Amino acid sequence: MRMIGQDSLKTRSTLEVDGKTYHYFSLPKAAASIGDIDRLPYSLKVLLENVLRFEDGRSYTVNDAKAIAEWVQAGHSEKEVPFKPARILLQDFTGVPAVVDLAAMRDALLSLGGDPRKVNPLVPVDLVIDHSVMVDHSGTKQALQENVDIEFERNGERYEFLRWGQSAFDNFRVVPPGTGICHQVNLEYLAQVVWTATDAGDTFAYPDSCYGTDSHTTMVNGLGVLGWGVGGIEAEAAMLGQPIAMLIPDVIGFKLIGKVKEGVTATDLVLTVTQMLRKKGVVGKFVEFFGPGLADLALADRATIANMAPEYGATCGFFPVDDTTLNYLRLSGRDEHRMKLVEAYAKAQGLWRAADAVDPVFSDTLELDLATVEPSLAGPKRPQDRVALSNAAVAFGKDLAAGTMGVPGDKAELRVPVAGVNYDLGHGDVVIAAITSCTNTSNPYVLVAAGLVARKAVAKGLTAKPWVKTSLAPGSQVVTEYLNKSGLSKDLDALGFQTVGYGCTTCIGNSGPLSDPITEAVEDNKLVVASVLSGNRNFEGRVHANVRANYLASPPLVVAYALAGSIKMDLTTQPLGTGTDGEAVFLKDIWPTQKEVSDTVASVVSREMFQERYGDVFKGPPQWQAIKVDADSDTYRWNSGSTYVQNPPYFEGMTAELTPIGDVKGARILALLADSITTDHISPAGNIRKASPAGEYLVEHQVRQNDFNSYGARRGNHEVMMRGTFANIRIKNEMLPGVEGGMSKHEPSGEVAPIYDVAMRYKREGTPLIVLGGKEYGTGSSRDWAAKGTFLLGVKAVIAESFERIHRSNLVGMGVLPLMFKAGEDRKSLGLTGDEILDIEGVEALAPRMTLTLVIHRPDGTETRTEVLCRVDTADEVEYYKNGGILHYVLRGMAKAA
Repeated sequence: MRMIGQDSLKTRSTLEVDGKTYHYFSLPKAAASIGDIDRLPYSLKVLLENVLRFEDGRSYTVNDAKAIAEWVQAGHSEKEVPFKPARILLQDFTGVPAVVDLAAMRDALLSLGGDPRKVNPLVPVDLVIDHSVMVDHSGTKQALQENVDIEFERNGERYEFLRWGQSAFDNFRVVPPGTGICHQVNLEYLAQVVWTATDAGDTFAYPDSCYGTDSHTTMVNGLGVLGWGVGGIEAEAAMLGQPIAMLIPDVIGFKLIGKVKEGVTATDLVLTVTQMLRKKGVVGKFVEFFGPGLADLALADRATIANMAPEYGATCGFFPVDDTTLNYLRLSGRDEHRMKLVEAYAKAQGLWRAADAVDPVFSDTLELDLATVEPSLAGPKRPQDRVALSNAAVAFGKDLAAGTMGVPGDKAELRVPVAGVNYDLGHGDVVIAAITSCTNTSNPYVLVAAGLVARKAVAKGLTAKPWVKTSLAPGSQVVTEYLNKSGLSKDLDALGFQTVGYGCTTCIGNSGPLSDPITEAVEDNKLVVASVLSGNRNFEGRVHANVRANYLASPPLVVAYALAGSIKMDLTTQPLGTGTDGEAVFLKDIWPTQKEVSDTVASVVSREMFQERYGDVFKGPPQWQAIKVDADSDTYRWNSGSTYVQNPPYFEGMTAELTPIGDVKGARILALLADSITTDHISPAGNIRKASPAGEYLVEHQVRQNDFNSYGARRGNHEVMMRGTFANIRIKNEMLPGVEGGMSKHEPSGEVAPIYDVAMRYKREGTPLIVLGGKEYGTGSSRDWAAKGTFLLGVKAVIAESFERIHRSNLVGMGVLPLMFKAGEDRKSLGLTGDEILDIEGVEALAPRMTLTLVIHRPDGTETRTEVLCRVDTADEVEYYKNGGILHYVLRGMAKAA
């Protein structure tokens, strides 16, 4: 990709670092022409630099630069600017379909008469395989090896495809299984803070920035790298050199003051921040942290806060570059020259945060005194639902007694025997305790704290309760290194927290099976059992199908709840158990001091550790190296018998010329959904049930149920994924009161069937479909299949009260209209029940954020007309929609260039 625009503002400059010359586009020089930018938020300065670097008078203009500079005047803008990230980060669940799409595009371009080799990433792309390992085995020394063996057996077809992609595409690297979680690998190794590239013999320096196909890409913002999650569709377009237009965001300043008190962890802090920002309302906005509290906030703690941006709803949570950044780069083994470049470049560009600097202008601010943060959990269903540790048991009891957990109030104290063992099980018992997820496994302070809790517990003779499935999934091999060096691995092992794999595991639903007797007790008695995990997501049906109450907590609290065995216990007042000396053991007896934690971290985490573990990061284990690949083929040789990887039908019948767009006529309602429908409800995730359209498909293709694997692992096969769209076991279609699960009703027959089957019947009848939703439609992970599956089911539009940023964009990218009810109206006020026929008028003249007309034809012959807001937000998105999607737009451009 060309680095040099036409530089109309004459900002090109040079920087000398250790005798090496770097070219860059100077923000201070630009200020002379576009206005003072000293108090522009640091995150927006990164957007401004991007415009200066690519400014060409067409896609990037001087007016774009002026629009960013003018933002300071009001802390707000209605203007849009383009953005191209320095690089792309993929994980394998979302990365495999992205690479599948690139492979399909090569086939499509060949059929249009173009050169398939043009379909090639133009920016560096790293895919980290971290989502495939499952906790099939736990609590033993052999668990890690057994899980790895199963992982390669299950995913051989996917891994073979990725090995082909690694050889077929330029600028594409794969970090093999068993290395770590993509966001932790990004933080510890891939991110450079200042990126460099060569153009026409000159080396250019510019801010490291990143798009990722996982929403927690925001984690790297803790390092001063601007990055956020996008759909796989947007990521693919960015790979192919397309700028993504975005409205210049509001930036919310979050001021931190004071210091955390004894006994409080970074997890407690981030759950507090998440609750505050979700209440504030920051969807679609940047959050930037400032204030004197930053001085005592370790880089790992910053990364923990930045990681949770999707949970508090922001596009990103940004921490500017400062001395803490440099110290972490040094600790994590980055090159000394790179560290000097980072400091010199950041200071030259006004991107360096100095302690005495004047605060930037923000759209709005809020403040947190770190001393007020208290030990917390979040749950039982959403990450923003923080509850103080001291109140967790009471809150769960109230929910249970009120019947909101699906249990009659008079059954709240039910306990039942478990077959074949000497214990019983009741509501609130913790059946999964998992140290998991990039959010916390990247933070040595909370992991060492977990190890110290385990050490003190073991010393007092405590053990985990036998009904708790315990697991530890480090985010990188460095974690294992320092836990081993400190001896804490032995203490964690003694409580059942043996390492089960290097990946996301329980946090993404790869928690593996519970024992058969526990499963039977839960299912037969409708028990509301709990999980406690150090993750970032606890939406319904995500962690495990049989676990209704899920709580996010710090790693040391995960260990504590494994000892306690029940969420109904108040860990602040009740003993965890009885020690070998016969005395009651309380949480305060085994909780480490901050000094114990920090002293241990300082003594065991070293620069050499990172350098050794990342020294040969792309080599992979023997199983990876043994995979054979056809390295000579420019196009992929699809295997029609594969149930993991198939050529998707997106480009079937595509022509080089556009077909005019038209209104939606005679549409039926496929689903009528409530507020807070997440992409976990929409996108296929977790285990595949045999009694489901996807399960039936696999059985028809001679796949045994034990080999079904997960939806995530099968994202490269559209036949599986479209059958699982809207199939979440907890989703409720209001067309069918009292029914839980992905069901719908065909009209006018009235027949009830799985959503997939109903959608395919409508497709055979030539009937377009519409989905109706409430507020915050599409919150949750950045999942392209939530949009792809919606498109493949034949849905032409989604009408909701509000949308989550990524999902709205993904819908447009797949050629599906996102529409919003006008203020004061919703599906209920309009009296929609699911048996109506809908028209959408005005689409032919589509323009950004225009008003369209929704026509409701009711069964009694009456008609209602109302306005809806079209959430195709930018001019580029209009073009994407007219082309049938963003990939079609790119392909047509390539075909014309040929």
